[in-house]
Amino acid sequence: MENPKNLFKAGLKTGQTQLGIWNTIGGNTVPEMLGGAGFDWVLVDCEHAAIETIEVLPALQAIGQHSQVSALVRPAANDPTLFKRILDMGAQTLLVPYVQTPQEAAAAVHAMRYGPHGMRGMAGMTRATRYGKVDDYFHTAWDELCLVVQVETVEGLRNLDAIATTDGVDAVFIGPADLSASMGLPGQMTHPDVDAAVGGAIKRLVELGVPAGVMALDPDAADRYLALGATFVAVAVDLVLLADAVKSIKDRFA
Repeated sequence: MENPKNLFKAGLKTGQTQLGIWNTIGGNTVPEMLGGAGFDWVLVDCEHAAIETIEVLPALQAIGQHSQVSALVRPAANDPTLFKRILDMGAQTLLVPYVQTPQEAAAAVHAMRYGPHGMRGMAGMTRATRYGKVDDYFHTAWDELCLVVQVETVEGLRNLDAIATTDGVDAVFIGPADLSASMGLPGQMTHPDVDAAVGGAIKRLVELGVPAGVMALDPDAADRYLALGATFVAVAVDLVLLADAVKSIKDRFA
């Protein structure tokens, strides 16, 4: 059988707008529900959420029931061991947090590629190979793998050009929350200086011809970033939606 096509990566190449939602609640029920909610992609977060690497597999299986939805995974760190496990579970797109230099971006690329071009460990009986059924997987895997690096510090912005043009990097995702802290404005994602920095990064990525993504839970901010050229935007987080709904119903009866 052929290696499954990475629809998210294909969308990046054509400049398709792809809206996503963050999965921070472990298990398979919530990812399954999010996968059927109509978004283009669902990100399983192992960095800030209480989701361990082993929980990625059932999440991927749940999201995978929806054939037109892409699953992204954010590992806890830029760590080749974590990459190896998550990729073997069948993830095709990784969003790597806290990349600040082109060297760190290159290390992420190296961890995703098989030798002689990288250091990803080889194992045949994995979900990634559809348990040995994908034809010539070890030579074709890279075609459908997608690496998104997350730039979320002042240093990362200073190195944006070099990071974005690192061979093997498919896209750059701007993280306003950590960026606000790095700028001395922790938690002030809508501060004019933070907003300007995010917008400037998106415009620069567009100039470089590199797909730009961003987290924007404020719909107005999402609209601004889309207008600037961001093509993949996270517009919601499951736990935030749940907290907002709980508060709303509580306030209704207060």
